[in-house]
Amino acid sequence: MEPADPAGDPPVRVLIVDDHPLFREGLKAALESAEGVLVVAEAERVADVPGAVARHYPDVVIMDLSLPDGSGLEAVRQLATREAPPPVLMLTMSDDDGNLLAALQAGARGYLVKGAGREEVLHAVRTVATGGAVFGGEVAGRITALLAGARMREAGQLFPELTAREAEVLGLVARGLDNRRIARELVVAEKTVRNHITHIFEKLHVATRAEAVARARDMGLGDGRTSPER
Repeated sequence: MEPADPAGDPPVRVLIVDDHPLFREGLKAALESAEGVLVVAEAERVADVPGAVARHYPDVVIMDLSLPDGSGLEAVRQLATREAPPPVLMLTMSDDDGNLLAALQAGARGYLVKGAGREEVLHAVRTVATGGAVFGGEVAGRITALLAGARMREAGQLFPELTAREAEVLGLVARGLDNRRIARELVVAEKTVRNHITHIFEKLHVATRAEAVARARDMGLGDGRTSPER
């Protein structure tokens, strides 16, 4: 019987994916001790996840990173290809920056390190189920820096003729930031930004900001917004 919710709403349906039976048992008990949460299924391998989702229609998938037949990230990527995939909350022993960034890029909506308290896990499950994103205190502060670093590496790999700083500036230009905002973001003078952009134009053989943005977006940088400057 499904636990009743005081507001009369249906419970949040949870699929737990972890290869340690004792951990699954403890997590299930912790989740179901709260009103409005129901563990509808458990799985312990990547290969089990698609079928479990298809049969049980979870609102949230709690996913471990290390599974016997592969990485939980592969399961996240597989789910992302489905129509209306359930959101995934990673719950893992790893707080490694590489795994955190890979989980974000795969489409995970949350990332907690095992050892998080009951209330923190419940809050994360409910938040992710309603379309939000949650990251544990241990990792939240590193996310902005990780994503910025990933954009810098991506730009540098796509345009190897640029210096690391020029690649970073080009990425910000492609996102639609003007010189003043780029200067604030990088904590440099606006004149320095203009000098970087001049060098970018020369190295990419473009004459205008619009051409530079077009080159960058053709390579997958930026988010589709149009820069206000030329």
